[in-house]
Amino acid sequence: MKRAIFYTISSVIIISLIIAFIASSKETPTYNVNVINTYPHDEEAFTQGLVYEDGILYESTGLYGESTLRKVDLETGEVLETIPLSEEDFGEGLTARGDTLIQLTWESKRGYIYDKETLEKIDAFLYPIQGWGLTHNGPYLIMSDGSSTLYFLNPTNYTYAYTLEVTDQGEPVSGLNELEYIDGKIYANAWPTNKIAIIDPETGKVTQWINLEGLGPDDSSAMNVLNGIAYDEEQDRLFITGKKWPNLYEIELIY
Repeated sequence: MKRAIFYTISSVIIISLIIAFIASSKETPTYNVNVINTYPHDEEAFTQGLVYEDGILYESTGLYGESTLRKVDLETGEVLETIPLSEEDFGEGLTARGDTLIQLTWESKRGYIYDKETLEKIDAFLYPIQGWGLTHNGPYLIMSDGSSTLYFLNPTNYTYAYTLEVTDQGEPVSGLNELEYIDGKIYANAWPTNKIAIIDPETGKVTQWINLEGLGPDDSSAMNVLNGIAYDEEQDRLFITGKKWPNLYEIELIY
C-alpha cells in the first residue's frame, strides 16, 4: 500500500515537472511585420518619444543642445512647429493626456507639461530616476528608466503609485525605452535592439515580441536604433521609427 502511494506521488511529481519544463521551454511568440506605408522622417531627429493624435504626430527628440518638442505632418514629414529644450535637457519620452503633452528628460530628471495645441510650457515636475519612455493607461502615467522596471505615476502629483518588473520566460527584460499603451498592453522598445516587447500590465510578462530587423538605415548602431511607437486609435494604425531614421513606417503584425 505504501509502495503504491509512493509511486502515485512520484508519478504526479514527474508529470508536474514535465509540464513545468514544457511551459518554461516554450519560446515567447514573435511577430514579423508587413510595411503598409512609408513616410519621410527628419534624419536629424534623434527620436525619443512619439505620439499620434488628431491627425498630428508629436515627437520628442534628444541630444544635448538639440532636444525639441515638435508637431509633425505624418504624410510629408514636415516639422510644423518646434519648441527647443534648454541646453541642460536631453529630451526623452512623450505622451499625450487630455489637452496636454508630457515630456521627460534623461539625466536632468525633469518632466514638462505643455498645452497640446500651442506647445506652451505650462508646468514641470521632478523625479529621482532617469527618464526614458513615457505613456499612460488612463489612471496612471507609465514611465521607464532603461532598466527592467516600469513605474506607474499618479498624474495629479507625479508621485509613484507602484512599480512593475518586466520579464520574459522569468528573466528580466532590461533596456525598456520608448513606450506606447495599445489595447490594454504596453509596447516597449527594447534598447539597443530592433525589437518591441508587448507586455501584460498586470503581470509584467512579455506576451509577444515584434521583430523589426531590416527596417531603418543600413548602418544602424546603438545610436540610431529603433525608438518610436505611435498608435492611431481611430483608424487602428501602428507607426514606428527610430533615432535619425529617414523614414517612419506604418506596419501590421504577422505571426
